[in-house]
Amino acid sequence: MNQATPEPPRPGLVFIFSGGAPLFRSVPLDGSPLVLGREDAGGQPLPDERLSRQHAEVRREGSGWRVEDLGSRNGTYVDGEQVVGSRAFPAPRVLRLGNTLAVFHEDVRRLAGADVVVSPDAVRGPTFGAVLERVAPAALAGETLLITGESGTGKELAARAYHQSGPNARGRFVAVNCAAVPASVAERLLFGSRRGAYSGADADTDGYLQAADKGVLFLDEVAELPSEVQAKLLRVLETREVLALGAFRAQPVDVRVCSATHKDLRAAAAAGQFRADLYYRLAQAEVHLPPLRERLEDVPWLLVHALKGSAAPALHATYVEACLSRPWPGNVRELLGETRSAARAAAASGSRSLRAEHLDAEAGVALASPPPPATAAPQLDRAALEATLAEHGGNVSAAARALGLHRTQLYRLMQRWGLGTP
Repeated sequence: MNQATPEPPRPGLVFIFSGGAPLFRSVPLDGSPLVLGREDAGGQPLPDERLSRQHAEVRREGSGWRVEDLGSRNGTYVDGEQVVGSRAFPAPRVLRLGNTLAVFHEDVRRLAGADVVVSPDAVRGPTFGAVLERVAPAALAGETLLITGESGTGKELAARAYHQSGPNARGRFVAVNCAAVPASVAERLLFGSRRGAYSGADADTDGYLQAADKGVLFLDEVAELPSEVQAKLLRVLETREVLALGAFRAQPVDVRVCSATHKDLRAAAAAGQFRADLYYRLAQAEVHLPPLRERLEDVPWLLVHALKGSAAPALHATYVEACLSRPWPGNVRELLGETRSAARAAAASGSRSLRAEHLDAEAGVALASPPPPATAAPQLDRAALEATLAEHGGNVSAAARALGLHRTQLYRLMQRWGLGTP
């Protein structure tokens, strides 16, 4: 029996921001160069007045890319660096044309026909949405679900999707941060207690499990669950009965359990740091949430979400670009918080748009490698800055390195002296 030849990857661009607003449009490169401009970007126009009619050309070149500026009025930038003429890039990330942004993508096949779904409490791009689609089958099958991923990737959002998709959707959703539960009271908080079970117990008290009866119990940071209660939780999962502290008879409960951790729980179980039998019981189904840096298409929509309901300045492409260039170890939570801070700083300065220079230099970068301190900035004058920019052909990143500054600091100085930040 002949096996079908797998279809080769289709490299392309994913347009995610244009004319001050998010969008989602995947454009494949089918062997020939792709000419981009205001009237045509993948067969459709773009809502950006800063785009030239024929702005830039992008083509695949071996395993890399080649970008050529076609004499545009407002410049072509790759990862923040201006493209003069034609340049090759081995692994570019973000393309900026005027006030439009696109992400280079090695394979856009799975993005054809996809979209970004925005609800009042969440942004679900194609990458994140594909993961969430695996949650519902686990909930409907009655399986426990283990959610893994870095901090701030949206684990509670996935847990709520599990709750809403299953037969216990009408019951309560009870979220517990296991890292915040002291070992000394973990048993009675989880399983409840009966009058007289301990000093001061003058009434029967339900625990989280009883509170989640006919609903879902979400155990966040489950790796931190005290070892003393792990065996008792396993018994609850196996018998569907909970024995409160000080009780003589177990009480039946109908509760679905969803858990989450940013740690490798399987490795912890193998090392004896977590009960292996409980791990297997909690991870009947498992999903891993991708970090924000692996779902860049979500970023502009998240920024709009962060600024919703405020009198923030208009979102500019340079700010979105700066966010796309950083790893964001705190993921969505960090991005939203830093953007709200940047919006306040922009509003306080009287700026009409939220730009790259308003984003704190340390926002979204790894704690172990902060950007260089701004020691050189006070001694730098306008003439020296202009000379350095000219020496490096207007390349802001290269000029910043030569001056010992972070690129964001250089943008701020350019704005201060009216040098026309792009």
